[in-house]
Formats: sequence, C-alpha cells, structure tokens
Amino acid sequence: MSYLSRYGLDRANAARWLPDTVRVISVACDYGKPSPNRVRLLQDSTRGYIAQYALGRDYHRVMRKKLRQLAAELAQQGRPHGYRVFVDSGPVMEKPLAQNAGLGWIGKHTNLIAPHSGSYFFLGEILTTLPLALDVAEVDHCGRCRACLEICPTRAIVKPYQLDARRCIAYLTIENRGPIPTELRPLIGNRIFGCDDCQLICPMNKFARKHTLAEFSPRSDLLAPELATLMGWSATEFDEKTRGSALRRVGYHGWLRNVAVALGNAPTSPEVLSALSGQANHPNPLVREHVTWALSQHRQPARHGLPSPS
Repeated sequence: MSYLSRYGLDRANAARWLPDTVRVISVACDYGKPSPNRVRLLQDSTRGYIAQYALGRDYHRVMRKKLRQLAAELAQQGRPHGYRVFVDSGPVMEKPLAQNAGLGWIGKHTNLIAPHSGSYFFLGEILTTLPLALDVAEVDHCGRCRACLEICPTRAIVKPYQLDARRCIAYLTIENRGPIPTELRPLIGNRIFGCDDCQLICPMNKFARKHTLAEFSPRSDLLAPELATLMGWSATEFDEKTRGSALRRVGYHGWLRNVAVALGNAPTSPEVLSALSGQANHPNPLVREHVTWALSQHRQPARHGLPSPS
C-alpha cells in the first residue's frame, strides 16, 4: 500500500486529478447483507470464508460504468461538465468525502456507516466542474459501542477510528504480496479473502439492505468452498473460476498462500493433509513456505522433491 505515502496530500486535492474540479459527487451502492449462514461459516474450518463484497462481480467495473452513465446523463440534461470517476481505484479520500456528502459517518472500525442502511455498500465518486449545491455532513453515531474493536480477530483496530493495516486480515490476504506474519496466521482462521467480522458485529447493520443489482448476486461456488478443493486449483482453474471477480486481485500464488494458511488452521484429516502435501513442492517459494507451515501445524513434515507442475 505504498501508494498512500506516494501521493501524500495530493489525495486531498481533487483538482490534482481533474483541473477546475469544484465538487465531488459521492455515491453508495449496496452489495447485500450476509445471510446467517455466513456467520456460521466462520465456525466451519474445512471451508473458506470470502468477504461478502467479493462474492459477486468485481464492483470496480460495475460501479465505474454506472458512474460514467450518471455523469453523461447530467451533461445530456443541459449541464455540460468536465468529470472523472473513481471507484476505489485512485488516490481519492472516499470515506471523508462520503461523510461530508451526508452518506454516513466513519465508524470506529474506519468503515463508513450509513444511519439507515449499515455498511455493506461500495463507494464511488465523480469529480465534476459543476457548481452543485453542498450537502450536510453526517455526524458520528457510534457512541460508546466497542463491538468492532473487540471482535477483530487480529486486533487490527488498535483504538477507536484507528486501524493498523499491517494486522488487518483484509490487507494480509489481499493487498499484501509477501508472506503473512507467522504469529498472525492462526488468528486468520478460515478467512481466505478479506474479513467481515467488524461489520457482522456492528449493530447498525440490522438496517443493511439487500442488493438490487444482479451483478452483485453471490456466486454459489464461492459461498462455502471446500478448502481442500481450492488448494488443488491450477493456475488455469484459478483464472477460469475468478473471471470477472475481485478475487483476481490477490493473484494465483497469493490465493494458494491464503488457502494454505486456512488449511493449517483446519482440523487434521486425510483430506487436509493430502491437499497440503500435493502442493509441498510448489515451484513458488511463497506458496511452498506457507504450505510447509500449514503441514507443521498438523505435525507433518513437508517432503520436498521435484517441483509440482502447478
């Protein structure tokens, strides 16, 4: 996440990305409240948990297209303007902008919370040269609640409104390209792509709404996938099964790394040991190291020989 320091204060200067910007249109798009089965899935160590937002189509593509349509419609209504759209894809401070636009407030877990719809939504922005009317910023409603701080598996929320990304499972399993710190691996459990715990426990999400876009409907094969099966995916299978999905962000080797950690946290069984042993000689050192660790959790030595063809 070096881009955070690379862009520095430019992240707070919208005109840096679109000259003559005078307003930012901030939008939210619901991606759906998890079913109760999703909570129970966290207790099933033989299956992988994928963050709710990543179960459907890649939101970057979906929202970017719709934001461009919205900007074009404004121009067609006799309000020509220069614009540029962002969907979690550029150095724009989306959460402060959304709070100032009245969409919600930044909660103690650092996610945006809307007063009547919780936090299961994506954010997007249109930088525009249109001098639109300003909205009223939303105020904080977290009060004394500390549920998100106490539920975080890795204690990444070090204090209210402050997140240590180096401990966050979302960072460790997605943005992180290197090894996952050994001491944090047992805390990750069966979370193989992101984490929803701080949202699952948030009382405001009793107001969360169902998604209205077919693109965000969860893919059935991702709802509760067997970890042993996922460990056997080839690079080709990964590409095929994650086409159009945000899961591609982690890459094939990062995917196997995450699944290996989850299998290291799973109960010992012939299926688990076979899945791990099958990748013990993987040619990628990142995958190989995490598989070795996972086998050690089951007190099984890794037998290194000829590299596997994966």
